[in-house]
Amino acid sequence: MRNRLLGLLEPVVAELGYELIELEFSPASARALVRLYIDRADGVPVQLDDCERASQAIGKVLDAQDPIEREYQLEVSSPGFDRPLRTAAHFARFAGSEARIELSQPIEGRRGFRGRLGPIEDGVVMIEVDGREWKLPLSGISKARLVG
Repeated sequence: MRNRLLGLLEPVVAELGYELIELEFSPASARALVRLYIDRADGVPVQLDDCERASQAIGKVLDAQDPIEREYQLEVSSPGFDRPLRTAAHFARFAGSEARIELSQPIEGRRGFRGRLGPIEDGVVMIEVDGREWKLPLSGISKARLVG
């Protein structure tokens, strides 16, 4: 469902002049939660009116397409200090920053990494943790955030 929502909503957000940084979908409660993190393409910090504008447009698309078969709560916000990282462009933009990365499958028995991001090449994210450089496949990353 998350990938379906990403495919449906990413163009809507882009048309408004924003970048869809991350989408979280939590169907576990009585009302599902759809949370989107957006950023402005011009580099200006996201304000409340940006979130409201995006929320209205996204809500219209969700109502028209009806991809969620029950009640849901929609939240749109800025990425904040602990900004999610999802795409190769996100990792490249924040190379040199401190990040926390979780893998879906462990590498050498390890799933969690916190350190300084290096470059990303051919779908592989470099991160330095305690003086050691790790090469993590972008496709294997389940969650990544900057450390604020």
